[in-house]
Amino acid sequence: MEILVLGGTAFLGREYASQAVARGHRVTCLARGESGAVAEGSTLVVADRTEPGAYDAVADREWDAVVEVSWQPGLVRGALNALADKARHWTYVSSGNAYASFETPGADESFPLRAATELDVVEQDLYGEAKVACEQASQAALGDRLVIARAGLIGGPGDRSDRAGYWVARAARAPEEPLLVPDTPDVATQVIDVRDLAAWLLDLGESGTAGVFDTVGPIVPFAEWIELCRQVGGHTGPVVRASAEWLLAQDVKEYMGPDSFAMWLVADDYAGWSRRTGAAAVAAGLVHRSRSAFLEDVLAWERSLGLDRYRRAGLSSARERSLLTALSRVIPG
Repeated sequence: MEILVLGGTAFLGREYASQAVARGHRVTCLARGESGAVAEGSTLVVADRTEPGAYDAVADREWDAVVEVSWQPGLVRGALNALADKARHWTYVSSGNAYASFETPGADESFPLRAATELDVVEQDLYGEAKVACEQASQAALGDRLVIARAGLIGGPGDRSDRAGYWVARAARAPEEPLLVPDTPDVATQVIDVRDLAAWLLDLGESGTAGVFDTVGPIVPFAEWIELCRQVGGHTGPVVRASAEWLLAQDVKEYMGPDSFAMWLVADDYAGWSRRTGAAAVAAGLVHRSRSAFLEDVLAWERSLGLDRYRRAGLSSARERSLLTALSRVIPG
């Protein structure tokens, strides 16, 4: 196939391009080229999508598959205007943030969406509304040639968000030291391996399958996730559990960001965030590798970056020690 990836220099786009090349397809990546190199064997067309004529170098070609990941409505509309009639199949990678709320465990693709923004350029606070606008523009231009993949948390080798790798990296970084964990064993985690997602999207492009899918990982209770991370990371030290109320009172953040417990969400209005079914995508052929295999590869990636580095998500070692000391003062005995 002739495949065009709009982007292709970072994470999902690069993984998709790499797998497509490995399958023998011809891959072109249209990007500024500032986020990194394209996958080996693919071709980079340097273009700034905010500039006029950004698609001139690729608009006169026919494409078997096009992949779009942008969340800026103006960029998505510009690509559709230039390329929609040149594409046999189109994939738009959207987000679970497109949904109007996250309170309902077991929700599927029929759940109501946010109201789409009318802006072409948005800030992060309108991310979900922008994704809906991009979905709607894609549907209007492409009809039954379109896959919309509403992704949840994506992890795996190449992930720079530091979320899905925090716990296994922490287990390996100080395997004999006390490990602070939240005492919320039933809180859900849900992460999809970028390689599994890319492979499945490529399958859909090859087959010409269309539809709207939640692309989320298997649901794993938090206590089980911690134990898997300890096993893979080789942690043998004590596990110290703290209540959600105490952790929040110490200003431990939820889910992401510095001073957070990565992937941990206890807010009632996010009770369904990590509990989407993802059944439609599985029925359409999405296969998830085992969580142990996922974590083993994530740990190898984390080691390559450095287990002691500054993290975009998770507790620093100093912050964890401080919390453990504070907790010891309030635990009887």
